[in-house]
Amino acid sequence: MTSRSTLTTWLSELDGSRLARVLALRPDAAASPEPRTVGELADRLQRPGSVALVLPQLTLPCLQAAEALAALGTGATRDSLAELLGSTSPAAVHALDATLEALSDRALVWPDGNGALRMATPLRQAWSTPLGLDAPLEELLAGTTSEELRGMLAALGIKPPGTKQQRLAALVEHHSAAERVAALVAGAPAVTRKVLEQSAGVTPSQSMSVMFGAPGSDLRPGARWALDRGLLLQDPHRYGAVRMPAEVALALRGPGWHAPFEPLPPVPQLVPVTSSDVEREAAVAATAFEAQAASVLSACAAAPPARLKSGGIGARELSRLGKAARADDTVVRMALETAYAAGLLARDGDRVVPTEAYDAWAEQEPAERLAVLLRAWRDLPLTPTRARDEDDKALPALAGAPDCGGCLQARHGLLSAAAGLPAGQGAKVASELGPLVAWHRPLADDASPRDTAPFSTVIREGELLGVLARGALSPLGAHLASHADQELDSTARRLLPPATTTARIGADLTAVVPGTPSARLAALLDSTAERETSGTASVWRFSAGSIRRALDAGRTPDEITADLAAASSTALPQPLTYLIADTARGHGRVRIAPAACVVHGDEPALLAELAGHRALSELALRQLAPTVLVSGSPPATTLAALRAAGYAPVAESAAGTVRVEKHLPQRAAAVPAPRRNPGRGASRTTTVPTSAMHADAGTDALADRLLKAPPTAPEPDPFGTGVPFGTDTEEIVAGYAKHLSYSDVRQVAHAIDTGAAITVEYVATSGNRTVRTLSALELDPPYLEAWCHLREAERVFTLSRIHGVMPA
Repeated sequence: MTSRSTLTTWLSELDGSRLARVLALRPDAAASPEPRTVGELADRLQRPGSVALVLPQLTLPCLQAAEALAALGTGATRDSLAELLGSTSPAAVHALDATLEALSDRALVWPDGNGALRMATPLRQAWSTPLGLDAPLEELLAGTTSEELRGMLAALGIKPPGTKQQRLAALVEHHSAAERVAALVAGAPAVTRKVLEQSAGVTPSQSMSVMFGAPGSDLRPGARWALDRGLLLQDPHRYGAVRMPAEVALALRGPGWHAPFEPLPPVPQLVPVTSSDVEREAAVAATAFEAQAASVLSACAAAPPARLKSGGIGARELSRLGKAARADDTVVRMALETAYAAGLLARDGDRVVPTEAYDAWAEQEPAERLAVLLRAWRDLPLTPTRARDEDDKALPALAGAPDCGGCLQARHGLLSAAAGLPAGQGAKVASELGPLVAWHRPLADDASPRDTAPFSTVIREGELLGVLARGALSPLGAHLASHADQELDSTARRLLPPATTTARIGADLTAVVPGTPSARLAALLDSTAERETSGTASVWRFSAGSIRRALDAGRTPDEITADLAAASSTALPQPLTYLIADTARGHGRVRIAPAACVVHGDEPALLAELAGHRALSELALRQLAPTVLVSGSPPATTLAALRAAGYAPVAESAAGTVRVEKHLPQRAAAVPAPRRNPGRGASRTTTVPTSAMHADAGTDALADRLLKAPPTAPEPDPFGTGVPFGTDTEEIVAGYAKHLSYSDVRQVAHAIDTGAAITVEYVATSGNRTVRTLSALELDPPYLEAWCHLREAERVFTLSRIHGVMPA
C-alpha cells in the first residue's frame, strides 16, 4: 500500500476529537478552502510545503525518532524502532510511545493495518542519509545484473540460485544477519577492515556521506575485496561512487550501538519561587519597558529617525533616540521592531514615521499598550535586539531582513521550555534555560553565537519584557504561549498600574511621575521640560531653555502656568513661576526676519513710496525702519525690478561699498587632454593654454613655448615617485586606501577593472586582522563590494581598512 492510501485509511478511522487535534496542529492543511474528502486532506498533509512548516516545531526526541524511522525504511515497526533507539526499559518505552503519539498528532507518522509504521514522504526525504546510513541493500542492488549477483554469492561461498530474484534474496538474507557480516569482516584484510569501519562509523551529528570515490578516480585500497562480496556497492548513477548498504553499516556498528534518543528534557538547576514573587518582578520589568518604549516612540513622533541608504536605522539615529528616551540600545531596538510589526511605525521615504495607529495606541492605558507589543514580539520572524552580525559589524534596526523562521522558533521554544518547569520552581540562573530551549526546538536559530550560553539573547528579551521572572514563566508569558489574547489583556491590566495623570513638581525645578505617565502628561512635560530618567519613575527638569522652547511653539506664559498647575499634584512652586515669568519677559525682545536682500536710503519718503508701489508688489517689500526695507527677492531680481519701475538703485557689496558693474568678455579656458591608460596605443597631442598664446604675440616666443610644453597635460604624482596614475580607478582607490603603497593600489584597481581575484589583509572595526580572498569586485567609494571566499557570501569592505594586497 502507498503512503497516501495508508494515511487515508488511518484518518478515516480516527474519532472526531483526535481528528480535530490533528487539524489544530496542522492548520495549513485545513485552511480555506476546506478539504472535501479524507483523501484530499491526506494529500494536503503530505505536501512538502506543509511538512516543512511543521518540522521546526518538533522537539528533539520527535526529530530523533523520525530520523530513525527514515533509516529503517518502509518495513519499520514499533519494536524495531525501539530496538534501534535502545528504548527497552518501561520508562523508555513509555517515552517512545509519547513521542510517536506527538508525531501522529501532526500526521507525520501513523500505523498501517499490518503493524508497520508509516511516515510522510516529505518527512522521510528530509534526511539524505538518516543516522549516517545509506539505502538498504535491496534498493542499492536494483540495477545489478544477475551475473554480478552470482559473483558476489560465489565470493561469499554461497551456491548461487538460478534466477536473479533468488540470488538477490539470498544476498539480502546473508547480509541481514549481523553476526554473519561481522564474522565476514573479521576475516577481511586489514586495509579492507579499516575502509569498512571508517564507512560504518559515521554518526548522524557529523552529517557525513557514506559514499566515497569520484569520476575517473581509483578505488581506495582494500575496497575491491568488499565490492566483490557486496559489503560495498558501486553506484553507476553517481559516477561510480562506492556506497555501503544500511544492513552492513548497522552490523559493523555492533549490537551495542543505538541511535541517539533523548526523550527527557535537560533539567536546569531549580530553586523554589512563589507566584507573588514572579508576578511582582514581571510587573516591574513590564512597567519599565512599556514606559521606555512609549518614550522611544514619542521621540520618533517628535523627530522621525532617518533611514540609511542601505536600509534600516543606523547606530547614530539609534543613539539619538536612546538619548532622547533615556533608554539603552536594547530597549530602543526592541521598541522599534515590535512597534513596526504592530503597525505603529512605517517607512515613509527616507524616514520612519509613526502611523495613525500610533496615535490611538498612545492614548491607551499602559497595560493595553504593553499587550500590543508583547503579541508583536511573540510573532516576530527575527531577533529584535541582535546588534552585531557574525563579523561583529553593527546591524541597523528595521533593516527589512528576510524572515528568520529559526528566530521565531527560538522564542516559541523559550515559552515552551519555561512553561514545562515544575510549578513553584524556577531556574536558578535564567541562562540555564538555553539547553532546554534547544531540546524543545532543536531547529531554532540561536542569535547569540558569541555568548557562552545558548539562546541567551532571547532569554534576556523575555526578562526585559516581563515574560520571564525569577527563572520562571510569568502569567504574561503563559498567556503568550497559549495565544490567550483576552487573558493576556486582563493580566496586563492586573499587573501594570494605570497611567499617572499628575506629577509632583518640586522647588528644585523637577517633575517626578511615578509609574507610567499618561500620553497627555508626557506630552506636556516633554514640551516644557527635559526628560532625565524614564522607567518605573520618570523625571523631568525645567530650565530657561525648555520654557523658551514652549514659548517658541506658540504657547503663552499664562497657558504654560495653567497647564502645569492642572497637572501638578501640589501647588506650583515659586521658583517655577518665577522661571516662567523671567523667561517670558525676555522672549521675543530680539526678532529674526527672513530677507533675501535689504533696500535702504536716506529719504524716508522715497522708501515709503517703494513699499506702497503696486508694480513692486512681487518683491514683497516690508518696511522695518523709515529708511530700511527688506525684500523677499534676491538682489539681482530686486535691482532689475526697481530699474524697470523707473528708479535708479545701485548695488552694494557685503562690506557696504558701492559695487561697480563691469562686464568682462567671456573666454573659454584651455581644455586638458583626456587621461589615457598606458599601453593603449593612443596618440599623444600637445595642449598650449590660450592665455599663453595671447600673452606674447611674437612668433619666436610662441615657438619657444611650444617646444617647452609637455607632451600631455601634467597628471598628479601620487606618491612622489614621478609615476602618475594610470587610470581613474587607481586615483579613486588611492584617495581612500591610505594604507596601501602605489603597487598595492594598482593591484586593487586592476582587479576592479578586469574582474580578477585578489587577497587582502583587512582590519575590522573591532581591530581583528583577517586575510581574505575577494572576487567580483565593485567599487562604490569609500566602499568595495566583493564576494568574500572566507565567509562564502557578499561583503562590503571599507577601502581605508585594507592594509595589504597580495595576488589571489
